[in-house]
Amino acid sequence: MPPVIGISAYAERARWGRTWDLDVHLLAQAYTDAVVASGAVPVLLPPVSGVAGAVGRLDGLILAGGGDIAPDRYGAPAAPDTAGVQDRRDAAESALLAAALAGAVPVLGVCRGMQLLNVARGGTLHQHLPDVVGHEGHRPRAGVFDPHPVTVAADSRTARILGRTRLDVPTYHHQAVAGLGERVVATAWADDGTVEAVEYADTEDVLGVQWHPEMGDDPSLFDWLTARASAPGRAQAGGGRAATA
Repeated sequence: MPPVIGISAYAERARWGRTWDLDVHLLAQAYTDAVVASGAVPVLLPPVSGVAGAVGRLDGLILAGGGDIAPDRYGAPAAPDTAGVQDRRDAAESALLAAALAGAVPVLGVCRGMQLLNVARGGTLHQHLPDVVGHEGHRPRAGVFDPHPVTVAADSRTARILGRTRLDVPTYHHQAVAGLGERVVATAWADDGTVEAVEYADTEDVLGVQWHPEMGDDPSLFDWLTARASAPGRAQAGGGRAATA
């Protein structure tokens, strides 16, 4: 059976058709398309209490992009530009991450998801990146994933997965990693010094990127996650197929 990859979903108000205007759980189709193309089966994980109980049935986890993480989770007051905070999503995704780490389930963090990987280990965030770098290059146009170049540390797991140390990435964010958390290692940077990728130093199975790989044409990060989710012996370490066998 193909591995099952859970993806954290949004809780938003949405309109569709001529009739419906409802609270929904949703996710950009690009995430699920990327997971399917890598050979895995995607499952959406809504930000509800108890969702971390599903991790025992998963082979991999993607923490998706979205609104800002509540600043009190990293000991800071909210800045004027911090927006889209949802306490229930912060709580649900923090629990998903904790369960994945406890169960040796590989994790890919995307944009907000990468920031959560850092905050979960005591790291901090820049709440409005233009105030730090002096430009809007990480989110130049509303609703558009514009590219910018990134440099990857040559000796990093990230570089091995991507197969290169210099690339253009599709980006859309106004926050970024500031102080690194415990055993969180920065492995890629924008030209202005913004951290663009992190790894956990104590496991081969956790990686985050600040950009949106699902919106680009490079499948390597999703292929990596599916390969790790399918690795021989991983299920015996506590992954989903072992739990459901």
